[in-house]
Amino acid sequence: MSTGKTMRLDREQIVAAALRLLDEVGADGLTMRVLADALKIQAPSLYWHFKNKQALLEAMADALIAPVARTVPSGSWQEQVGHIAWDLRSALLSRRDGARVFAGTYSINDNVIRTSDMMIGFLMGAGAPARLAAWATLTITYFVLGFTIEEQAAAEPGGAEGVVLDARRAEFTRFVGDRYPHAAACIPDIFDGDQDARFRLGLEMQLAGLAALLPKS
Repeated sequence: MSTGKTMRLDREQIVAAALRLLDEVGADGLTMRVLADALKIQAPSLYWHFKNKQALLEAMADALIAPVARTVPSGSWQEQVGHIAWDLRSALLSRRDGARVFAGTYSINDNVIRTSDMMIGFLMGAGAPARLAAWATLTITYFVLGFTIEEQAAAEPGGAEGVVLDARRAEFTRFVGDRYPHAAACIPDIFDGDQDARFRLGLEMQLAGLAALLPKS
């Protein structure tokens, strides 16, 4: 009969289990003890592989974005960088609170560095100096993270997203009233649920601003 002491779990198995558990309990509910219970092992066994929860989260972040930028179509640098940004958003959305897990890690792991290196390379290939390429890569990544954190926060797990959005819109409308006419005029757009369209516009703004900063040939 297997016991917690005789079970042999490697890092990849633990990370996979942690990501599955993330879907169930969310970022706030994921603890080392909860994970150990799910794996039917003693909590100290986890620390053999990960020195603390932060180290586990860094490994989870790296695993989350493993599918990102495995293939990037040929085209302009805007299309290539944009493709990576869309890929990153999709990967973060694949798990509950995925963006929150990734945002708090500053993970220095293969997939994280690989995707950043690709984006920097495309920008430098377009003529961006190293500093601009590096900072632009960080800025675009932060945009994707911030957008996706808000996108995931707007959806209640197991609930009807449209119902939640309607309730928030009604509350916002009552609060704004006649006091904030400009916000009131934009209520239909503020609560437009087309997240893809909102993301597309934000990314296009990022890329257009970056294009204006590139050296003119």
